[in-house]
Amino acid sequence: MQNPLKKKLAGNQVTIGSWITLGHTAVAEVMAEAGFEWLTIDMEHSVITLDVAQQLMQVIEGHGVVPLVRVGENDPTLIKRVMDAGAYGVIVPMVNSAQDARRAVAAVRYPPSGTRGVGLARAQAYGMDFESYATTINEESVVIAQVEHIDAVNNLEEIISTDGIDGCIIGPYDLSASLGVPGMFADKRVTTAIERVETICHDNRFPLGMHVIQPDHRQLLDRMHQGYTFLAFSLDILYLGNTCRQELVRAREGGA
Repeated sequence: MQNPLKKKLAGNQVTIGSWITLGHTAVAEVMAEAGFEWLTIDMEHSVITLDVAQQLMQVIEGHGVVPLVRVGENDPTLIKRVMDAGAYGVIVPMVNSAQDARRAVAAVRYPPSGTRGVGLARAQAYGMDFESYATTINEESVVIAQVEHIDAVNNLEEIISTDGIDGCIIGPYDLSASLGVPGMFADKRVTTAIERVETICHDNRFPLGMHVIQPDHRQLLDRMHQGYTFLAFSLDILYLGNTCRQELVRAREGGA
């Protein structure tokens, strides 16, 4: 297994991916053809099941794009199953401490550096290529910690120092909620927390991520200029919904 995303993260280079919430292989195919370097299948806030996620991974990988999965929680069984299905790595929610970080990494890796149980599935070529997979997965897998609670901000230096954590990505909605001001991103408590995350990551030259929700390249460029390098650029439903609405409005205005 060779994971080009791992190398880019290690060099803190800008890498742009996106998010998939619709469980149809055509969606994955369209987005993989668009030129993203990686695509994250969201299994936390979507109805995508494991069997569908595996089909999406097959399409994504088949187009030379890195398949990631955002799991629903920091659970070894969930992580093991998506890795066995062929994920190149995971984005793990609510990593609030170094202990949480170590738990996530251990779930991805085989012993002696992890606790992942051994099974034969798609990732191991259904048993035909286990040895090759087993000798590379510990070094090639990617683990991204979501910073979405004030506890994570307070413990960030220990989290990013954990062996096997390749980057972190801010979850602004849950972060604001943990501060008692859900969705109020301009609140001083939220901006101060985000600035602290930025400072710690920049000072340590550690890959910092953000999900730019709107499909607006100007917002993406703003984040790049602010030093973010692991960038999720919008998601399938907004690319579809926004384009439908915008072009329909333009058509109606032009025909008026």
